[in-house]
Parts: sequence; C-alpha cells; structure tokens
Amino acid sequence: MKKLFFFLGLLIFVLGAKDEKKIFTQAEFDKKVEAEVNRQVDLIKKKSISTLSKELLAKERDLKEKEEKLKNRQEQVILGEQALLKKIGEFDETKKKIIGCVEDNRGNEQMRIKQLVDVISNMKPQKAADLLSVQESGISVKLIERIDPQKASKIFNLMDKEVSARLQKQYLNMQK
Repeated sequence: MKKLFFFLGLLIFVLGAKDEKKIFTQAEFDKKVEAEVNRQVDLIKKKSISTLSKELLAKERDLKEKEEKLKNRQEQVILGEQALLKKIGEFDETKKKIIGCVEDNRGNEQMRIKQLVDVISNMKPQKAADLLSVQESGISVKLIERIDPQKASKIFNLMDKEVSARLQKQYLNMQK
C-alpha cells in the first residue's frame, strides 16, 4: 500500500511538474496523493463490482441450468418409476396366468392319473404290467401308488425283473 502511495505521489508530481513547476506543502501533497489513491481505488472498485456482478450473473445462470437439469432428471426418474411399476404389474399378471396354467396342468394331470388308475385297476395284471413297463417310471410309480396293494404286487411279479426292481425302488423312495 505504501508503494502504491509512493507511486501515485510520484506520478502526480511528475505530471504536475510537466505543466508547471509547483511547490506543494506536505499537507497539499498528502491531499493530492490521497485524492488520486481514492480515485484509483474507486476505479478498481467499479471494475471489481462489474466483474463481481458478471461472475454472479454467470453463477446464477449456471445454477439455473443445473436446476433445470435436476428437474429434468427428477421427471425422468418419476417416468422411470411409473414405467417400472407398470412392468411390475404386467409381470404380476403374467405370473398369475402362468401359476393358473400350472395349477390347471396339475389338476389335469391328477385327473388323468385317476382315470389311468381306474383303467389299470380294471385290467388283467399281465396287461397292466406290460403297460406300466413301457410308461415313464415317474408316471408308473404314481399309478402304482394309487392301485390296490394286492393288485400292485401281482403287477410287479409279472413285470421284467429289472423294470420291477427299478419301479419298486422309486416307489419305496417316494413313500419316505
């Protein structure tokens, strides 16, 4: 700050000396220096205020842009949530339909097994043994499980030994 005063004083002195040689008292010199310093500070303040105002306006614009981006982002999130909820609803509906189909299939399978049990129960043991020997082992075991135990033992005795052993093993494992 002292350097600034000195520089300004020297500047005034030099400028004043070019026009005419004036002799200043110390008080006049101090007043002139102070006036010039105040003038320079005011210029700097004005420049700083305008620069500060520009910076504030730029920051305000940036904040508004960021606020707009946040609003857009929030709208996108809300739309995404709505779409997700819609998809979840559709998924639930599809799941209910699939579960309904699976339950229908189970019911139909139980009905078909019951019908086959009735058919096999009315067959002669040899024909029943031949039929169950060529069926899938899981189905055969389900059928044998529902047949009268005496008839099932006759059917097992009339089957091929390997097939009978395999089916009996599965039947016993199913009973556990």
